[in-house]
Amino acid sequence: LTNVTSISSVFFPKGGCCGSDQKTYVVGGWAWAWWLISDIQRMSLEVMTILCRCENIETSEGVPLDVTGVAQVKVMTENELLGYACEQFLGKSVMEIKSVILQTLEGHLRAILGTLTVEQIYQDRDKFATLVREVASPDVGRMGIEILSFTIKDVYDKVEYLSSLGKTQTAAVQRDADIGVAEAERDAGIREAECKREMMDVKFLADTKMADSKRELEMQKASFNQEVNTKKAEAQLAYELQAAKEQQKIRLEEIEIEVVQRKKQISIEEKEIMRTDKELIATVKRPAEAEAYKMQQLAEGQKTKKVLTAQAEAEKIRCIGEAEAGSIEAVGKAEAEKMRLKAEAYQQYGDAAKTALVLEALPKIASKVAAPLSRTNEIVILSGEGSRVTGEVNRLLAELPVSINALTGVDLSK
Repeated sequence: LTNVTSISSVFFPKGGCCGSDQKTYVVGGWAWAWWLISDIQRMSLEVMTILCRCENIETSEGVPLDVTGVAQVKVMTENELLGYACEQFLGKSVMEIKSVILQTLEGHLRAILGTLTVEQIYQDRDKFATLVREVASPDVGRMGIEILSFTIKDVYDKVEYLSSLGKTQTAAVQRDADIGVAEAERDAGIREAECKREMMDVKFLADTKMADSKRELEMQKASFNQEVNTKKAEAQLAYELQAAKEQQKIRLEEIEIEVVQRKKQISIEEKEIMRTDKELIATVKRPAEAEAYKMQQLAEGQKTKKVLTAQAEAEKIRCIGEAEAGSIEAVGKAEAEKMRLKAEAYQQYGDAAKTALVLEALPKIASKVAAPLSRTNEIVILSGEGSRVTGEVNRLLAELPVSINALTGVDLSK
């Protein structure tokens, strides 16, 4: 486990277990890595200051200048651009990265110095620096590098051209003063001005021709570069095509080898299956058949035992049932005989016997009727004038002997 806590670090594990080529970029964080298997490389994301110095570079006018510029650059952290930067600079030190970027910036600085005049460079440094940054940004951007700023620090020459520009300006001011003071010498001044104009015309014509030559040279360079790039692209395409064909041939050979190996493996597996089948028959099937025969014999014995036991139980139940039936029949006959004898006795007794039976049953009937009243603590009968409670009680007592006589044949009044 590698913990990357600084935003200026890039964690890059290359490879992995079993030959994996997966790459992972981690900016200012942490990630897992296999010890002795993963390849971890780091690259700084801090802002780098690069000092560009170009000496004796001729301008469009042929004046040699020494120009010093300062650039602030850093690695871009977008996924695709960070991948470009890792492909170019991963594993290199900060000094090596600065060296590559410095050479690129110095090349563009030299090319731009050759297209400008000394006045354009000296008087408008910001425009010159912006032009350098715009021209160099695409090239360094393809490396995953971003130019944050580019400024011109110093511009000087060894032929005192810049100082001559100041002298020329001073001379022009003095000349105008002399013309204003010496108006009497106007003709001489006019002639001098005409000469100077002719001189400037010649100079402008020379500058124009020089600019045309420079333009034609740049156009020819661009044409040559286009042809070179086209040839390079064609060569690269042909190389990749041939490499793809070779890879395809190698893959076909590998497939044929895999087919042969697979056939041999299938043959070995078939023989192994036959051996395993025989082994299973000897070690599993035969013992299983013997065990099955044993279980079959045991099952038949158990079946026979259960059948005999069930028959014995059935015979036992039949005998018990016959005994119980005989007992019930005897009891029924005894009860029937008892009832017959009792009926005959009743017939002989006549009314006296019936009256005795009823009198014997009356205490039981009275106890059953009075059973609810035994649980009654108190009976309160409320009546007033015109109430029917007393009359109903009297009626009930008057009708009770008649009802008992009708139900039982017993006359309570006697």
